[in-house]
Amino acid sequence: MTPQRGDDLNTALSLHQIGRLPEAAEIYRRILADEPMHPDALHLLGVVSHQEGDSARAVDLIGRAIAVRPSVAVFHANLAEAYRALGQLDRAIGCCRTALRLQPACAEAANNLGLIYLQQNKIEEARAQFESAVRLNPHFALAHNNLGNAFRLGGDEDRAIALFRLALQQHPDLGEAHSNLGQLLLERNDLEAALLHCREAVRLQPNTAEAHNNLGNVLRRKGQLVEARASYAEALRLTPDLALTYGNMGQVLQEDGSLEEAVTWYRQALELDPNSARLHCFLGSAFEEQEEYDGAAEEYQQALRLDPEFAEAYNGLGWVRHEQGAYAPAREYFESALRLRSDFPIAQSNYASLLVELGEFASAEKIYRDVIQRRPESVAAHAQLAVLLRGKMTAEDESALRQLLADPNLTDHQRMHLHFGLAQVCDARKNYREAAEQLQLGNALKSQWQQKANQAYDPDNHHRFIDGLISAFSPELFSRLYGAGFDTEVPLFIVGLPRSGTTLTEQILARHSQVFGAGELTFARKSFLAIDENSATEEDALQKSVQLSASDLHRLGRVHLERLRSLDAAAARIVDKMPDNYMYLGLLSLLFPKAKFIYCRRDLRDVAVSCWMTHFRHIRWANDLDHIRSRFEEHLRIMDHWRRVLPVPVLEVDYEEQVADLEGVARRMLAWCGLDWEPACLAFHEVQRPVRTASVTQVRQPLYSRSVARWKHYEPFLGSFFDRLAPTPPSA
Repeated sequence: MTPQRGDDLNTALSLHQIGRLPEAAEIYRRILADEPMHPDALHLLGVVSHQEGDSARAVDLIGRAIAVRPSVAVFHANLAEAYRALGQLDRAIGCCRTALRLQPACAEAANNLGLIYLQQNKIEEARAQFESAVRLNPHFALAHNNLGNAFRLGGDEDRAIALFRLALQQHPDLGEAHSNLGQLLLERNDLEAALLHCREAVRLQPNTAEAHNNLGNVLRRKGQLVEARASYAEALRLTPDLALTYGNMGQVLQEDGSLEEAVTWYRQALELDPNSARLHCFLGSAFEEQEEYDGAAEEYQQALRLDPEFAEAYNGLGWVRHEQGAYAPAREYFESALRLRSDFPIAQSNYASLLVELGEFASAEKIYRDVIQRRPESVAAHAQLAVLLRGKMTAEDESALRQLLADPNLTDHQRMHLHFGLAQVCDARKNYREAAEQLQLGNALKSQWQQKANQAYDPDNHHRFIDGLISAFSPELFSRLYGAGFDTEVPLFIVGLPRSGTTLTEQILARHSQVFGAGELTFARKSFLAIDENSATEEDALQKSVQLSASDLHRLGRVHLERLRSLDAAAARIVDKMPDNYMYLGLLSLLFPKAKFIYCRRDLRDVAVSCWMTHFRHIRWANDLDHIRSRFEEHLRIMDHWRRVLPVPVLEVDYEEQVADLEGVARRMLAWCGLDWEPACLAFHEVQRPVRTASVTQVRQPLYSRSVARWKHYEPFLGSFFDRLAPTPPSA
């Protein structure tokens, strides 16, 4: 090699080492134009090709270099990296072993072999190779970085952080180490340090998709969703087939309430990587928010088929089964998630909310406190602890919640949860002014969230639905079909507006030895939608209702009764206390003409305040006072219709009367149901069964009167709203 050629090669290598790849490549090509078989130029141009994403070209060039000079270990080591990028791992392993035979002290070959093992998820073998590389070259920053990754994947985050920091001490401009350290600090919730390192990684490696992806993760956690989307978009511009980045983009959209868009991105991610348990969980979580529980469960189950020890999938299944009212399986799934990953704040909070409904308040409180101790930034734990304790919340707990609420990095969705939690504390402490302020903020954020998620309430649409019910379920329909349904007294339906006393009524009845309290079931709505076998929309069901036949009633009633009996095969009465079933009283009275119906009523002002104060998961009209008023008007309208046309009697029970004369009302309800008096019904709060209601802590206490005329506390703030509410009519 001539001196000039040597100078050119050194110049190119210097440019190469500082990342000026196009300029280096141009010199390598100039050398090869004069000397086509120059082994160093072939090898180094191949390395540039690999770094620029053309690994197939790299294999060709480095292979030609090896053909000229087969005894250079580093050539084989770098050829291994090109093969690894192409997914040809067996060839990559062979190249590394050849390099190590040629030069047993080749740290680069040991490092690259470790990367291959890491890609094969052989964590221990990978760690051994990286440790060998750093023994051979104690100043090998990239090998220290890779060893850190091996420890991270093995669960030793402390050691991983130390190794990433060591790599940066040796090579402060190692962008990969900055990115890895930033991602791990993000998982430790050190957001500012994570942001610093991830921004530095992008500065040093602006053409590396993974660096932009990790920066997007930090920005997303900081609530900077627009900036996060931009980072993910840049990552995908650089590398369009990064499946996890598609998934992360879906996460941003989901957090921003754009569920349909999120599902689209998750599906694209799974097209690229169908065997990713994490991506299946992402899609499952979106289905879960859309209340598509069967689809969510299938995604979580698929994740477990791919990775039987994936804690996130167990947590997701626990949440789905909890939402479906299957408490025993839900508990098992949550406990499985926590066995696999004890420090798992989301699963812990979900499990605690299940325990609250099971009446295990002390255990739930302990879990919330454990989460807060480990992760003081956990919004869910703080908010749920506030709702659980209310006026019993300590000053220290309240101070921590307020401090978290002041964090400017919270997303609106996180802030919403804290506003609702703090409102419950303020209300219990009779600080009604601040409670109202917190509720105004929380409800406004919830309304914004629903709007983004295409879950906003449409009062006009509901008005049309009530019109349709009144038209379809006419005196003529009842005259034609009454008595054609199932001859059974098993179903017992408790209906009314939410927060009108339906849970209290069920609790009283469920204490009876012959009654099974099934909670809030979706069976009535399913039966209504199934009126039209070829559709599942309310509009189609309404149109088909006028054509109902006796055979339709038998088809629908049989399935409905089977669902009830699957919950308890022997009980004389099975209670379904879903409040919204008041809309389906027409159909239910035809399906089960001997069923018992109880309508719970309460001062609408108290119902309104209670709904406005409650962070419902599924009720979409309770965040806007105009929507509450509209919903109440439609409720009264359909109940007036049922009073006029229903062929079955309905017992109307006022909450205020229950509070004033519990035994008298309880005796009346049992007599209505054809059941003998049992004194245990007065000890409704002692029932050992799951209770799903926003007032779960209240219904496990003896009856008290402070919820009567509660609206007066909020009259200074909601007086004009109360004036517009329709008055509660007297019982018929």
